[in-house]
Amino acid sequence: MIGTLLLAILSPSDTIITSSHLIDEVVVVSAAGEGRKRSVKGLAASIDEHLAELSHVDLVRRGSYAWEPVVNNMATERVSTTIDGMKIFYACTDKMDPVTSYVESSNLQSILLNSGLNGNPQSTGNIGGSLDLKLRKAGFGGESLFSSKIGGLGGGLVVGHETNGHLQVYGADGAVSLPRFYTNAGVFYRHADNYKEGGGRKVPFSQFQKVNVYDNFGFRLTEEGNDVVEGTFIYDRASNVGYPALNMDVAKAEAFIASLSYRHQFVEGFLNAWETKGYYNHITHVMDDTKRPDVEIHMDMPGKSWTSGLYSLLTGTGGRHEVQANYDLYYNRLFADMTMYPGGAAPMYMVTWPDVGTLNTGLAVNDRISLTGRQTVTLTAKWAMQWQRLNNEEGYHALRVFFPGMKDSYNQTIGRIAATYQLSILNSQLSIGAGWGSRAPTVTEAYGYYLNNTFDQYDYIGNPHLKNESAMELNCAAKFSIFNSQLSISLDANAFFFSNYIIGQFENRLSPMTVGAEGVKVYGNLSHATIVNTAFTADWKLLPWLTWNTRLSYAIGNDDVGKALPLISPFAYTSGINCQLSAINCKLTVKGNARQVNYGKKYGETSTPAYAIVNLSGQYAFHLHGHTLTLRAGVENLLDKRYSTYSDWCDIPQKGRNFYTNLSVSL
Repeated sequence: MIGTLLLAILSPSDTIITSSHLIDEVVVVSAAGEGRKRSVKGLAASIDEHLAELSHVDLVRRGSYAWEPVVNNMATERVSTTIDGMKIFYACTDKMDPVTSYVESSNLQSILLNSGLNGNPQSTGNIGGSLDLKLRKAGFGGESLFSSKIGGLGGGLVVGHETNGHLQVYGADGAVSLPRFYTNAGVFYRHADNYKEGGGRKVPFSQFQKVNVYDNFGFRLTEEGNDVVEGTFIYDRASNVGYPALNMDVAKAEAFIASLSYRHQFVEGFLNAWETKGYYNHITHVMDDTKRPDVEIHMDMPGKSWTSGLYSLLTGTGGRHEVQANYDLYYNRLFADMTMYPGGAAPMYMVTWPDVGTLNTGLAVNDRISLTGRQTVTLTAKWAMQWQRLNNEEGYHALRVFFPGMKDSYNQTIGRIAATYQLSILNSQLSIGAGWGSRAPTVTEAYGYYLNNTFDQYDYIGNPHLKNESAMELNCAAKFSIFNSQLSISLDANAFFFSNYIIGQFENRLSPMTVGAEGVKVYGNLSHATIVNTAFTADWKLLPWLTWNTRLSYAIGNDDVGKALPLISPFAYTSGINCQLSAINCKLTVKGNARQVNYGKKYGETSTPAYAIVNLSGQYAFHLHGHTLTLRAGVENLLDKRYSTYSDWCDIPQKGRNFYTNLSVSL
């Protein structure tokens, strides 16, 4: 795709890897990488706000915490999300805890987006695209990411406040950076009360609090620095998290994430670097309805996810080729159950994820070929095998009532292949690409048992007989720079043609279990479906200190009978003026959606009205006693508009007028 950035991994500790990584877009979170996209709130911004800076990404919002990333109008099932290449799987049957919720801004260097089937080597099942969250590492020899340091020591502080919901942000980190050793560690805390929608009405059950603690470290095994061992540890705990769009809140969402890697840098020959990483993570998620009024039947709904895995990435450069070869392997277990307590009656127990163990192993190869100085071809391919087993007998037999012929173990073969051609002429770039990929059904789609969906008020049951879903992607893009590169214009489009598209289908022979549910749906395959995305972007440097930028996008998605698919973005726009005067930066932005005309009425979706909001932000950086201080302030939804977007679950309203300020200090 045009707009592709070819860059080495951004942190200094990784700069010994010389081969480039093919990505479509990057949002930079920490201080390195000036000039690329970043949130106006800096390190005080949530991961969700950083994700919102990416052009192909939307976010499904069920509350004010842990939004679900959507890439090319495809949600978690069709998107691969990794943290430094590590596979992590959410533990909530309602997707309250996406992978992105377990990292904080102070521990994040950048977010890399691959659109569509051009996935990073560690991604699997990425029909819509892939996201890789790159962690912030201090680096060796005093080359710290922290902008201020003394003798290899560095650190930072951030404190912030937002008026709407009384959101408080506190963070501190520190680093030691020596020629053969580094470590950077930190702690981050967020706390928010219920926020107010436009007009001033409070949205109940929208509060949350979380703490994130992390440590990254590295050793050079030799003085030459060709052999490096690195490790990561993350502990994240969110508690008292409200979800106004759902029937339940979250008492606890807790994650332990750890990894250890070895990397060797080759001095001569075709090979550049070889990195092997092993990792383990454990996610615990506990839903809670005890704070909800008028609960007819109290329920306990815990879920757990365990993942262990490894990958081994080999990079090389020779002649016109830049090659990556990656082998990865992971084993994941997902278990969730439910206990219902009807007043005066015996508790009722049900397994909703039957302790499904998934073993997946695959091999990926990427090759970027320079045909001439102006033409490149990028080829990517991955093949993977997957084995699944249902380890919980009770859950297995409950599903077998609906599927008498089902087994307790299954295996699938999945893969992808894609090619992109890019031509650069003067100040213009053109690209065209195509690909094919497949994915296996998720645990929810294959083995979920009576999972209530508040979006359409149906109970969902998995289907172990589902076929693998596949899609063909076509994409094209163009970028032009004119007026001595003062004006840059980009157009891009992609289309996905699905076979065996997986979605919930009505099953009138079954009765719902959840009180108030309208019926039951069972996951099934549609013969075909289509999703098309288009976008126009313009950046105009009006004056040396004044820039105007705008983005327009439109998408459409239809099922096998021409009906609209749910959660497809209507026409959306963002336009802003940015003023940069010395150390002061100010930005005025207008963003909105047109009325949602093509919406999935068949799938329980309702139309969302048009909206437009105005945001204003400012930033001032200065030095004090050798330290760099950055003060940021702004107001979101300046006109206090009451609105919901198409991806706000059950049309919960967004925040009304919200003043924010934060201060970050580099020590």
